[in-house]
Amino acid sequence: MSEDHSSGSSRSWLERITLALTGEPQTQKQLVDVLDDARERGLLDDDAFGMIEGVMKVSELQVRDVMIPRPQMVVVEKEAEPQEFLGDLIESGHSRFPVIGDNRDEVLGILLAKDLLGWTVHNEGWGNFDIRDLLRKPAFVPESKPLDAMLKEFRQTRNHMAIVVDEYGGVSGLVTIEDVLELIVGEIEDEYDQEEEDQIIDTDEKTAEVEALTPIEDFNEHFKTEYSDEEVDTVGGLVMQALGHLPVKGEVVEINNFRFEVLAADNRRIEMLKVEKID
Repeated sequence: MSEDHSSGSSRSWLERITLALTGEPQTQKQLVDVLDDARERGLLDDDAFGMIEGVMKVSELQVRDVMIPRPQMVVVEKEAEPQEFLGDLIESGHSRFPVIGDNRDEVLGILLAKDLLGWTVHNEGWGNFDIRDLLRKPAFVPESKPLDAMLKEFRQTRNHMAIVVDEYGGVSGLVTIEDVLELIVGEIEDEYDQEEEDQIIDTDEKTAEVEALTPIEDFNEHFKTEYSDEEVDTVGGLVMQALGHLPVKGEVVEINNFRFEVLAADNRRIEMLKVEKID
């Protein structure tokens, strides 16, 4: 008797998914409801259901929704000596890096870590090093490019990275094939990935140390503030915007009821901030 009931349930589920795929009207919500029902019945496991949902999400999003914002791009300046950028490349753990000219809107090419490694194997010292000899041609895509089309392009061209540009041709950020695949299969980590440390560390009730790359959204959530992220994405960008220049260590600025002090910075970016709430 139970066997007949199970068989009937299977037939019922198959009829429903057939109706969702072939009947009218056809909506994504109908399909999700059918798949969710299949998951509850044990016909579809949670991982498979999550990946199917991810595939649907990819078809709805654009490149701008998953790209790495311009301020967070790890780049190499064309005139920089290897001794100047190797530390940043190693610390980032990435394998591909945009090489820029005078600013981040001028992307000259993509440097692959494996190409740099190959160069070191065949050469002694950095005396005759010219980064232009190692550059790969960059791919440029608009912010509005659909993610499913982006994934197809990655597969066809075998590129793993593309530079994202806005309607004026300025660089908005970059997107990698990993960014798209993670929407489908979840976070991709390897044995060399380090667990992310907290970007905001409270030192007492009113004071905290904050990484400059902390998204403003996360800062607002932590401190119950309402700083806008329309023009800048990170806390470091907020401080630079308030000061009007790239600050140096020790500079202080007050924004609303918070005092920001630069604890660490180099000639390209802010690294760490001390944040104090002002009564």
